[in-house]
Amino acid sequence: MQAKWDNSYAALPSQMFTRQAPVPVAAPKGLMLNSDHAEELGIIFGEDWPVFLAGNQIPLGADPIAQAYAGHQFGHWNPQLGDGRAVLLGEVLGPLGRFDVQLKGAGRTAWSRNGDGRAWYGPVLREYMISEAMHALGIPTTRALAAVSTGETILREQGPLPGAVICRTASSHIRVGTFQYFAARDDKQALDALLQHAKKRHYPEAQTAERFLSAAVTAQARLIAQWMGVGFIHGVMNTDNSHVGGITIDYGPCAFMDDFVPMKTFSSIDRQGRYAYGNQPNLAAWNMAQLATALLPLTEDRDASIIRFTEIVQSFGDIFDREYSAIFSRKIGLPSDQETDALIDGLLKMMADIGADFTLCFRALAMGNLHAHLGAHPDFADWHARWQAAGPAQAELAQVNAAIIPRNHLIEAMIADAVAGDLRLFHALHGALKTPFSHCENPRFATPPSPQEIVTKTFCGT
Repeated sequence: MQAKWDNSYAALPSQMFTRQAPVPVAAPKGLMLNSDHAEELGIIFGEDWPVFLAGNQIPLGADPIAQAYAGHQFGHWNPQLGDGRAVLLGEVLGPLGRFDVQLKGAGRTAWSRNGDGRAWYGPVLREYMISEAMHALGIPTTRALAAVSTGETILREQGPLPGAVICRTASSHIRVGTFQYFAARDDKQALDALLQHAKKRHYPEAQTAERFLSAAVTAQARLIAQWMGVGFIHGVMNTDNSHVGGITIDYGPCAFMDDFVPMKTFSSIDRQGRYAYGNQPNLAAWNMAQLATALLPLTEDRDASIIRFTEIVQSFGDIFDREYSAIFSRKIGLPSDQETDALIDGLLKMMADIGADFTLCFRALAMGNLHAHLGAHPDFADWHARWQAAGPAQAELAQVNAAIIPRNHLIEAMIADAVAGDLRLFHALHGALKTPFSHCENPRFATPPSPQEIVTKTFCGT
């Protein structure tokens, strides 16, 4: 494995991480290598790539660490979390710029608590599939570089399962919870070092903590609007899973909606619906408030900064509303204005009233056959007449409304097949998801689940 390593996070104050090599595995075997992404990153792999991306051999120039962070988990403060099963090999410089290369499922670290630090096929292949699908949909996200089988058995509630490691990349792994960790300890040295580092990585134009917060709020509002536009539900929007650069990170019990239910939840641990589809904007704003609080120790005038930071966090709603309106306006092919917003609301209400499929309805709008999905609704004829009268740019709709998403029942079927030793469905679905706006040749991938296939709960899989 050859790459240009430049490990800037590992050069920060030592309390920000522990130096940690991945724990070697019994028999690394490649499941999937994202060669296109490797080329973008300037990484050259040989046939022995599974040895490096399982953690059995450290690439020359890498400097492995496990990062420290804290977080609010379902609203409850946990002062010490950290990379409990992930090791950041380091940062590579390539055509795309600076990117982290991290192994997830790489064994126990100082932050593992009672966990084994390992992962099995389920969460590894789920994250690989969904993160790459999100990238193809144009949504900022961590990327999957590779998946490797470990040749080891992992014990979980379901019983013994085949072990795996995912290698993922990101513009950084800096979370809201990373800032919270040092703010809670009143460690201004580390907090300031983190801010300076995060500014360089994500918002080099932001000269102050205030401007950094403003940039993070804007990026987060845009990200959540994009999630809403594809019916994506993250499932665990804790502050340790909220990225200051505005990218999607930590795919656990995430899911895409089939039938449109505004307050839909899937995560088995989200029993109160805190992170339901419709709650995601509010919770993202709450996370940004926690970032603001963590940044306060770095300001000179605390009282004045509280006022200004509050204004910035409160601006989240207006930014989100604009982004949401712009995204859904494009989805129905009209300019963003009050009349279009009314049409969007009307369409979503009809979909919710009859439980219509979110993805298929917007795709049908592009294909000119929305009546097949909503024609039975009493408001449909009037809505459709008003929409047509507004002059939609229908020729453009197929480029903004996906034909295929990683549906939950397909993900679960893919995982079950993979555990049984069959990766054909994984490869076929992964290939189809690379071009989500194109006509899908396999009707199975573009079809909602049958009643017997419906997935009602998703699990972290740790």
